[in-house]
Amino acid sequence: MERRVGIIGAGVSGLLACKYVVEKGFQPIVFEAQPGLGGVWTHTIETTKLQTPRQAYVFSDYPWPSSVKEDFPNHKQVMGYLESYANHFGLLPYIKFNTSVVDIDYVITQQGHQDMLSWTHWGGTTDGCWSNPKGKWQITTTTITTTIGVQEHQVYEVEFVILCVGKFSGVPNVPHFLPPNKGPDAFSNGKVIHSMDYSAMDKSGAAEFVKGKRVAVVGYQKSALDIANECAIANGVDNPCTLIYRRAHWNIPDHHPYGVSLASLYLNRFSELLLHKPGEGLLLSLLATFFSPLRWAISKFVESYIKSKFPLKKYNLIPEHSFLQEIASCSIPTVPDRFYDLVEEGSIILKKSNEFGFNKDGLVFKDDDDATAPLEIDVVILCTGYKGDEKLKNIFKSPKFQSYIMGSSNSTVPLYRECIHSRIPQLAIIGYSEGVSNLHTSEMRCRWLAHFLAGGFKLPSIKEMEKNVLQWEKYMKRYAGPYYRKSCIAILHIWYNDQLCKDMGCNPRRKKGLYAELFEPYGPKDYANLTPGKN
Repeated sequence: MERRVGIIGAGVSGLLACKYVVEKGFQPIVFEAQPGLGGVWTHTIETTKLQTPRQAYVFSDYPWPSSVKEDFPNHKQVMGYLESYANHFGLLPYIKFNTSVVDIDYVITQQGHQDMLSWTHWGGTTDGCWSNPKGKWQITTTTITTTIGVQEHQVYEVEFVILCVGKFSGVPNVPHFLPPNKGPDAFSNGKVIHSMDYSAMDKSGAAEFVKGKRVAVVGYQKSALDIANECAIANGVDNPCTLIYRRAHWNIPDHHPYGVSLASLYLNRFSELLLHKPGEGLLLSLLATFFSPLRWAISKFVESYIKSKFPLKKYNLIPEHSFLQEIASCSIPTVPDRFYDLVEEGSIILKKSNEFGFNKDGLVFKDDDDATAPLEIDVVILCTGYKGDEKLKNIFKSPKFQSYIMGSSNSTVPLYRECIHSRIPQLAIIGYSEGVSNLHTSEMRCRWLAHFLAGGFKLPSIKEMEKNVLQWEKYMKRYAGPYYRKSCIAILHIWYNDQLCKDMGCNPRRKKGLYAELFEPYGPKDYANLTPGKN
């Protein structure tokens, strides 16, 4: 039986998926809508840098070039690293560039559809993912032929699909405005764009777009801070950039509070003893409860450092939630250089607002006493994130699978091991759930998936997988609060990797000695020589 694997997306996760399935002897076809690889790194803000230290954002078997010295390389250096990786492992021949996936459809006999309703195991069998001959995936694509500028439609049939479409592109999250006539359409004398549109501009185009204009940026995460910084540098105090935010965040100055690395505080086995974990036993639960004061103290330690570095109190920017919740939701961007200097000089104006709308000349804010404060503006840039779940949903042709992948509005996207949906056969999702280093997290998942595809282990029953998903969802809601749908495993990444290692038959203990195992941070190098079933 031919084992063809369709991989959708040639970003970091897609490249890793391709590399590891090739190593197992499968035939991948990678579909990439852009003319080049790199995913979100192909269209970034000019000043974008890695938010994860280079030492953690590294392929386990392919180091950064010696020419890159910075701890936080810029986007051009990251693109060069990804392209070099693809060339080194011979991945380019498998990639179909300029090829957009219209949808994917699981084709199965009518009898097979009836059988699906009674399945107790993933794919209807306990014998592995390739043993059900009834089902295949059809991938409908549109390819832009650059030489003649026409679109060519084609349908590919594969036995397995890996979705590597990410969650930070594609479907922008545009806030709903009430009443509807107070939305962007009312802003007739100005322009509203999403950060996705701004990131797609080249350096000169972005500079020209904001130069000499009154700009408002909505949001307070990484893209909002970077864009506000760029606008402030371009326009100065003459046309200050207004940064509108609903909730303050613990954005960090660096990764070493008071000289102690965040990795030492949050990314070792001892730090995970302080947390309640999915599937933990009584002893670990008691330890997490016992250490809760220390967990609180570590969070306060980091918070005090951030407050000592930035004038948060002066500008009413002290968050109401803890730093622990921030890192548990993978939301700890580094503040851009000179950001607070620009705030101090008046080139950036901070404006907190729970609700605002548009009129023909700009923005109208509604505060607690229902007073309005109109702000005349030329450009509004919405840095309000993306609808990653909608992006996943839209790729499926089947309404049933669309409903499966979305789950309910008060749950996470239900993925076993953050990869497999128990009710969608012969398909995996890599790169949706976040980690400390998304490259490292995706690499571990691709190793796990490739080993599974090669018959290295079997999945538990659907009932057991769904129980495990609910355990992880409970953990995410407990520590990430309102941001649980980001499906972040950051502060339990060792516990999570332990599960993958055990599935693959690997020793999850990667350090030498008890002290190192407990207190040294875990990272990509610890899994460099991971050989499934052997160590």
